[in-house]
Amino acid sequence: MIRNSRKVILALLLTPIVVAATEAETTATSAQLTLDDMRTFTDVFNQVRKNFVEELDDHDLMNAAIRGMLSELDPHSSYMEADEFRQLDNSSRGRYSGVGVEIFIQNNDVKVVYIMEGGAADKAGLIIGDVITSIDGVDLRGQNMQLAIDSLRGEVGSTVEITVRHENGEVSSHQLMRDFVEVASVFSRPVDVDYGYFQVTHFTRRSADELLEQIEYMQSYHEGPLKGIVLDLRNNPGGVLMPAVTMADGFLDDGLIVTTRGRAENQLVYSAEPGQWLDGVPVVVLVNRSSASASEVLAGALQDHGRALILGERTFGKGSVQSVLNLRNGAGIRLTTSRYYTPNGRSIQAEGIVPDVEITAVQVIENDDQRKREVDLDGHLTSEPANTPEVFDSEVSADDDYMMYQALIVLKAASILSPPFDQP
Repeated sequence: MIRNSRKVILALLLTPIVVAATEAETTATSAQLTLDDMRTFTDVFNQVRKNFVEELDDHDLMNAAIRGMLSELDPHSSYMEADEFRQLDNSSRGRYSGVGVEIFIQNNDVKVVYIMEGGAADKAGLIIGDVITSIDGVDLRGQNMQLAIDSLRGEVGSTVEITVRHENGEVSSHQLMRDFVEVASVFSRPVDVDYGYFQVTHFTRRSADELLEQIEYMQSYHEGPLKGIVLDLRNNPGGVLMPAVTMADGFLDDGLIVTTRGRAENQLVYSAEPGQWLDGVPVVVLVNRSSASASEVLAGALQDHGRALILGERTFGKGSVQSVLNLRNGAGIRLTTSRYYTPNGRSIQAEGIVPDVEITAVQVIENDDQRKREVDLDGHLTSEPANTPEVFDSEVSADDDYMMYQALIVLKAASILSPPFDQP
C-alpha cells in the first residue's frame, strides 16, 4: 500500500517538473524542483502516514499538504474542496442553502431572531422567539453559533429535522427541506427628510444592482433631488470586485477606478463611463478598520476623484487580488495574483485608505455640565424675534451612531456652503 501511494504521488508531482523545465528555457530565474525534492516530499508523506499517532486517510493527508502549501504563501490563498468551492460560488451570488432563519445564542439557547418569508422555516410555522433545541437529534444547548449555522445549512433539496421550543413552553418537531436563500447586501433608509443612508454590508454579484434599485426607489418618493447621501462601508469585508467597480462608475463620469498589477500579463484596468446615478449630490463614505478589499477599492476611487468625502478610521489594508481557479476534480484554489492600486497609483496593501476626516469610534456620554445659561436664570428677559440661522438637528443622535451623526453634519454644512464639494 505504501508503494502504491508513492507511485501515485510521484506521478502527480512529475508533471510540475516538466513544466518547470520548459519555463526555465525562457525564464532564467525559474526555480526547478529536483528528484531529491520529490523524494523528500514522499518520504515525509509516508512517515506521517505510517507513524502519526492516529490512522490517516491518504486523501485527507494529501489535501492537508495542498492546504499547507497555499497557506504558507499569504493569509488569503487557500484550497477549497468541491463542497467549499460550491459554497463560495453561492456566497458570491448572494445566496446560501438553508432553511431561511437567522439565529442568535442567548443564555445558551439558539434563538430564532429572523424568519425569511417563503422559506422552509416560515412554511413550517416557526416564529421569532422560538428556540431550536436540537438539529438532527443533536442537542444544541451550550453549542456555539457556527455549529448551529453549519447544521442548518446543506445541499439544496436535502432535509434537516429540528426540534423547537415555543415561547408558551410547547415543543414541536419539524422536517425542513433546504433551499437557496437570497441574502441582501444593501440596506437603505431616508434620514432627516432630505438625506439618504445606504449601507453595503458585503459585495455579491448583485450588490451594484441592489444599490441602484434602492437609490431610484428613494428618489421616486422624494420631492426634488436628495441633498446628500451617506454610503456606509463600515465592517464591509469586501467580496466580489466588479460590483464595487460598478458602484464607483455610478458616482463618476470618467477616469480610472482601479488597476491591478502582478506577474501575469493580463492585468486589469477599470475606468468610469459618462453618466452618474446621483449627479452633483454630495456623498460621504463611512469606513472603519474593518472596511476591506472591494470596499477599500470603492472608497479609494471616490476619494482620488474628489467625488466623496471619506470619514471614519483608516481601513483594513487588504489590497491584494485573489483569483478563484477551478481544478479538474471540482475543487478550486483561491490564489493571490496581484495588488490593487487606486486611480492616483496608491497601493492599498497593508496601508489601507486614510480618511479625509479621521473619527475614531467613541462612546458619547450624557453631558452633566451643571453651569447655567441666561435662559436658566429666574426672571430673565425674553428674546426679541430675529432671523436666526437654522440649527443642526437630526433624528440620528451622537450617542447612537457618532460617525453617522458627524457625516450628517458634514452634508448639512455642504448644503449651506457653495460649492458643496470641490470637483477636480
